[in-house]
Amino acid sequence: MRPTLLAGASLLLAAGCAIGPSTRVTPPPAVAPRLGDSLTTPMPRRFLDSLATARDQDRGDTASAALWKPRPLVLDSATDRPWLEVLRDSQLVALVETALRNNKDLQVAEARVREYRALAGAARGDLFPQLSGNFSASENEAVFGAFGAQSFNVVRLTGDLAWELDFWGRLRRQTQAGTFDRQGREEEERAAVVTLVSDVATAYLELRELDQELAISERTLESRRASLDLARRRFAQGVISELDVRQFEAQAAEPAARVAEFAQQRTLREHQLSVLLGRSPGTVPRGNPLEATVQAVAVPDSIPADLLLRRPDVRQAERDLQAATARVGLAIGNRLPKVMLTGSYGRQSQSFHDLFGSSPDIYLAQAGISLPLFTGGKLLDQQRAARARADQARSRYEQSVLRALEEADDALAGLRLSRDQLVAQETQERALARAFALADERYRSGVSSYLEVLDAQRSLFTAQLALAALVRQYLGATVQLYKALGGGWAGVAGGR
Repeated sequence: MRPTLLAGASLLLAAGCAIGPSTRVTPPPAVAPRLGDSLTTPMPRRFLDSLATARDQDRGDTASAALWKPRPLVLDSATDRPWLEVLRDSQLVALVETALRNNKDLQVAEARVREYRALAGAARGDLFPQLSGNFSASENEAVFGAFGAQSFNVVRLTGDLAWELDFWGRLRRQTQAGTFDRQGREEEERAAVVTLVSDVATAYLELRELDQELAISERTLESRRASLDLARRRFAQGVISELDVRQFEAQAAEPAARVAEFAQQRTLREHQLSVLLGRSPGTVPRGNPLEATVQAVAVPDSIPADLLLRRPDVRQAERDLQAATARVGLAIGNRLPKVMLTGSYGRQSQSFHDLFGSSPDIYLAQAGISLPLFTGGKLLDQQRAARARADQARSRYEQSVLRALEEADDALAGLRLSRDQLVAQETQERALARAFALADERYRSGVSSYLEVLDAQRSLFTAQLALAALVRQYLGATVQLYKALGGGWAGVAGGR
């Protein structure tokens, strides 16, 4: 009796745990990305900071100081509210909401989640007894010894049961793997959302940049047309030569060509954005201009390392690692004995009419153990393959963490350096605008030559286009920081 009790206790103890390595994942050590002043040497840093201060004084708006004032990120508030509030553009928010409802790639990701949810349920089903109802009718002729051939009919109706007792946790590992697969696809869907929002925001900012560049080109074209009209009048009066007029004509052609170029690019960008929104190509409604948006942005200058582990791609890699580790236990369990309970209960008769009459009940109750003795090394190789896949999944997980750190560092550096470029470019644009105004006034008064006006016009046009590109680049770096965080941020310490 005691050996029997001891064996039973051992089986129950084995049933309480699952075979194979633990699926717990320990994140690799990560250094929190932080933006310091080491990106530039002290002298340029002091000069850029002085330019930023001067720009704030020129604006006379203390709220604009948020553009140049770095703030640390609050970890606990990272998912409290939509990150798009950072850009303060209600039209962009509306476009993102439309894309989340209609984008086809996102709908594919959602369908994959439903698929793997069903597969996880199917994997869990093997933990329970499998019941089936069976009906059969047969006409038979058989020889029984010296009695000769005997003909008989058999009608059979039974309920059958098959149940594998999961003593070693093999089926539980199968269920765990299915659950981790489902969770990985859920994170994949989240990653698709992050990518979609990032793509919509980036395309929208590029569209607004093209709007601004087109407006700059049209204003420049109008200015140069006015200068050309003045040059023609002065040529008619004999004040200047035909060479001067031809120079003004050549200068007017440049912004005219850029108008056509920017108009074409804007149309293409609208079509691209329309596809992201899940609709036919067409016009896209606009919100705030870039100048208004950039003044509302307040972004962090540091990111807690733990926040990066919340990224959906990192979490997906973690779930894939856990699923692969669980399947190592499943492969080990395939080499161990399987304990099966089978049973059958029903009725049997020679005709269907007697099946529910006086025909006797039939039943079968059976317990058995199946042990693989020789498979040509197949099961062992399957276990080795499962361990190799788990090693691959671990490397991919660690690589995803490194990639998250890289992208976060790049985003922070891009923000800081784009901000510095923006300050310097805005200073140059303001100076060149004043220089053009003075040159134009001097030319109209006959004090200076047309060359000063042409040079000032050309420099101002180039600076204005560069400023528009840098504003979009700075806002684009904000979007990249959102993407690097796997969903954005909500608040800042000491926030407004």
